[in-house]
Amino acid sequence: MYNCDYVLINKTNCEVKNRKFYIFEEASMEDLRKHLMVAAVDFGTTYSGYSFSMRADWEDNPLKISNPIWRAGSRQFVSEKTPTCLLLNSNREFVAFGFEAENKWIDLLLDNEHKEYYYFERFKMNLHNNKNITSGMMLDDITGTKRLPAFHVFKLSIQYLVNHLLDVLKKRGNLVKHDEVQYVLTVPAIWTDRAKRFMRSCAEGAGIPTNNLILALEPEAASIFCQFLSTEKLKGSDPGFTMTAEGTKFMVVDLGGGTADITVHEKAANGHLKEKHRAIGNDCGGTSIDRRFFKLFEEIIGKTTMDSLKKESPLAYIDLIREFESVKRTVETETKTKVTMTIPVVALETSCQKVHNKNLESLLADSSYSKDIKLAQDKIRIHVEVFNKMFMPSVDSVISLMKEIFQDKSLKDVTHLLMVGGFSDCQLMHDAVRQAFPEKKIIIPEEAGLAVLKGAVLFGHDPEYIQSRIMRCSYGVKTNVPWHEQKYDRKHYAVMEGEERCDNIFSLIVGKDESVEAGMLVKKSFFTPFKHQDKMEIMVYVSEETTPGYVDDDTCSLLCKPTITFSDTCEYRRWVDVEFVLGKTEIDLKAHDRNSGKAISAKFDLN
Repeated sequence: MYNCDYVLINKTNCEVKNRKFYIFEEASMEDLRKHLMVAAVDFGTTYSGYSFSMRADWEDNPLKISNPIWRAGSRQFVSEKTPTCLLLNSNREFVAFGFEAENKWIDLLLDNEHKEYYYFERFKMNLHNNKNITSGMMLDDITGTKRLPAFHVFKLSIQYLVNHLLDVLKKRGNLVKHDEVQYVLTVPAIWTDRAKRFMRSCAEGAGIPTNNLILALEPEAASIFCQFLSTEKLKGSDPGFTMTAEGTKFMVVDLGGGTADITVHEKAANGHLKEKHRAIGNDCGGTSIDRRFFKLFEEIIGKTTMDSLKKESPLAYIDLIREFESVKRTVETETKTKVTMTIPVVALETSCQKVHNKNLESLLADSSYSKDIKLAQDKIRIHVEVFNKMFMPSVDSVISLMKEIFQDKSLKDVTHLLMVGGFSDCQLMHDAVRQAFPEKKIIIPEEAGLAVLKGAVLFGHDPEYIQSRIMRCSYGVKTNVPWHEQKYDRKHYAVMEGEERCDNIFSLIVGKDESVEAGMLVKKSFFTPFKHQDKMEIMVYVSEETTPGYVDDDTCSLLCKPTITFSDTCEYRRWVDVEFVLGKTEIDLKAHDRNSGKAISAKFDLN
């Protein structure tokens, strides 16, 4: 139990809603740049990968960034990222990740040796909009019959990517020590603090030193990457347009595999970026269209048949996924009446005969799609209207998010839309955005699918590149204040040490939609109301409301409750000064016992 009050400190004359703050500089830029290399890990819903660059190369040519080429088995399919899938043995030990995990899982299925193994794929979305993220949360494997701690699954996946990087460096003769690397882990800006903290915990569990790890918000990383590109590499921009001109405002539309993540940036006078609108988004990324595509197939041949294909011909099933992934990004529908796709027709025929005793052509003819989808040898030809229909819920959702941001009248002068992420390659998305915003310029950079990953490397070299951010929610602490009958709800009445108090007050640290300079610090002081109190829990809450009243309101949720333990107790009131560091990719806090002057360990740990 504790009470609290503000200690108002104002070193830079920053004031927001009558609450004063000051900028807290933990270390000089010289200290931040002692690392020899930056390595960024982009842990995606569908694909993951990493990139890196040496500090000397960055200083000479910022875009000299390396990343491995991944190969998918005997077919020699090459990619700059690898699928986000993990294979473990019966002892829950690592077997493989990415394309290798995918291929080994197929072999195990074909040989009927898979039952004791654990296979996880596209599991990142378990953290999206999840309000119950804890260190002990569980994940179902692909079969739905076995479960493992999510922490274990994420940790081993990140550990593989880090070890792969170190092996590549070793083969190149580049012997960089672990503590000489600045690691950057990308996360969606729209994620909750608990989700971001969970990813940090997994990365630290994977062996990345705490002090060598920072998080990069995905749309921010993409925005930074595009600051370094020439006009020629910004497809859709006007001749001579540059994103580096002071005052330039642009919307960043990051369309990944799982989520759409949208914000607005402005180029500041010092060359850094200011966030002008908080990031908003939802789960309308590329995988949402995949789900509708396979739902369409289920309507034609039945769910049982699709399950049979997945089980009996897993390689064919994966080929179908890859084919649709390729077609959905690159298909052009303006001049076409049909979209052509290659399908694993032999495997599909076998499954259809096994389940229905009919061939694929008969099932298609009997379906509601008989006039819109035609079979032609090893291909299907889908009428363009049916194909487009699979995309429209996701496309409409992205457009709706963009329109929501443009309702802010202060953003009327935003003339350019920067589209990045793997799903930004989709022609249907381009067409819909152009139609919805005909007066805006749409910019799609070269390597749009790698913009986040390479931008995260640049962010790692200069973590101060984002000068200010807009708070996505309100943050506060649970406290109590002297009772006032007319002011407070009676249900929060409490008596503490003989004094009438109102408990469960949401004491605001910073409010939703406030613009906060990176590194801004809010200092609060707490005291112990009881004698001989040996510990203090600081209850930190978040809320979707701008000015929440009580911590038990429906809009509030507990973020964490760091515990401060005192080595001795006393008769009198004990004060603890807590500093909340805001405006960075993660919120941090520091605590000091005012009586002894000692620093006290206090972190945003998950329960």
